[in-house]
Amino acid sequence: MDGTGGATGADGVDRLRLGGARGVVGRCRDFVSASLASRGWLDDPAEEQRAVVEDVLLMTSELVTNACLHAGGPQEVAVSSAGDRLRVEVADDNPDRPRLRPLTAPAYPGGHGLRVVQRLARRWGSDARNGGKVVWFEIDHA
Repeated sequence: MDGTGGATGADGVDRLRLGGARGVVGRCRDFVSASLASRGWLDDPAEEQRAVVEDVLLMTSELVTNACLHAGGPQEVAVSSAGDRLRVEVADDNPDRPRLRPLTAPAYPGGHGLRVVQRLARRWGSDARNGGKVVWFEIDHA
């Protein structure tokens, strides 16, 4: 990884530890973008792949924002890949799992983030971890 403050572990997972950082949504997007670049996801100039990258950054923003609004902020963002599948995880200290809110009119603000993730991701979910949780999504390379 580069100067985004993250590290690549021996297991091929890029990790950004946060713990109360300011400007966290932008910082996480920059970190995920740098991870995508190091994995070659930004090398393909095709419109379809550029759209996949934008989807990854949007879903990252949604999960990080949810952690800020409902869980005291994210503690870590992790990016890993297996073949053409990418996984992004956002960990926080709140054990309450995220839930889809009832559908409301798209013009009303709030409550749409997980629906965006549900529609764009190949798979998504949450798992209990260390007294908190990790919310994750997976997406395939175009």
